[in-house]
Amino acid sequence: MTEIYSHPVSGGSGGGAAGRPPLVVGIDAGGTRSRACLAEGGPGGRVLGRGTGGPGNALSVGRADLTRHLAAAVGEALAEAASAPRWRADGGELRGRVGAAFGGFAGAAPGAGPERGAELAVSCLRDALAAHGITGVPLGIGGDTEVALAAAPGAPADGLVLIAGTGAIAARLAGGRSAAVSDGHGWLLGDEGSGFWLGNRAARAALEALDGRGPWTALVPRVVAHFLGGPAGAGDTAGGEGSPGGGEGSAGGGEELRRALAVGPASDPVARHLVGELVVTRAYAQAPARLGALSPAVVEEAAGGDAVARGLLDTAAGLLAATVRSLAPRPGEPLVVTGGLLGPGGPLLARVTERLADRGLRVFPVADGSAGAAALARGLL
Repeated sequence: MTEIYSHPVSGGSGGGAAGRPPLVVGIDAGGTRSRACLAEGGPGGRVLGRGTGGPGNALSVGRADLTRHLAAAVGEALAEAASAPRWRADGGELRGRVGAAFGGFAGAAPGAGPERGAELAVSCLRDALAAHGITGVPLGIGGDTEVALAAAPGAPADGLVLIAGTGAIAARLAGGRSAAVSDGHGWLLGDEGSGFWLGNRAARAALEALDGRGPWTALVPRVVAHFLGGPAGAGDTAGGEGSPGGGEGSAGGGEELRRALAVGPASDPVARHLVGELVVTRAYAQAPARLGALSPAVVEEAAGGDAVARGLLDTAAGLLAATVRSLAPRPGEPLVVTGGLLGPGGPLLARVTERLADRGLRVFPVADGSAGAAALARGLL
């Protein structure tokens, strides 16, 4: 799904100030953060500045917050570009050269109404750009999978995309438009192998260990510390799109936390049960999606040799590979993988790639889709 919104240039910034080549703005608005880039408008143009803002899901973030998050990302990108010596030296006015913008939004569903989905996305993007003096330029709105595919070398219009951060979704695109989608059903009904999935399974594994239903794991103290407000070891940077940070339940107090952390596999079953009940109480008191904040704990403990954590990563990779397989991939097709779990250096990248090796895909890990959005914005100039 891609929608193009054109507006009269008169009275706006219009792009191409003083006869200079135009610039474009690309936005990748995901479930945890929004990323923006300012790039040259010519084919293969360089990215001049990048910025980040808060969550950008157009189905779950309200108008005021979404506009503010997008404006913050665009502002950072403009500021980074303006700070480069070449711009300070020649006094280039970057805002006046912006000629088009494109935003890829998680939750950019059409027909959801003016306060949700695609209509909200375009309205907030227009307002965010206007906050920086960028008006009267054509805007394009699409999904996060569209800008992810365009971020691959050569900005392909046909291929596969797998995104795994807080959530997880895969799609086949043809001609730049979604032709088939698998998963992306949210924390309650899907997002298999995502950061939420890992955090949820980490909490379950810890509770199983405390109950004696499962093996003891290094995830127990990580989960306990997370929910009882102790050291934030479980998650300042999630497996990507994903993680509000550790230490959610700070009401517990230091003494309560110390007692809970002292519980081990040989402790009295009643003591272990009480700790489990504390974890459950705190977990139900927060938004379910915030379990994604525990995903880094799984990654770290797996690297430290914990068998339960390693098993969770292996299972998550298998689920993500199965999501791609459901789209009937063909040998030689490009597969763009992105999100905190799968981008360059992502903790599941090697595992998922290995599980798809028999399909003969060309795998392209990309850090985010903002450069792809900029490539799509060039088509609007």
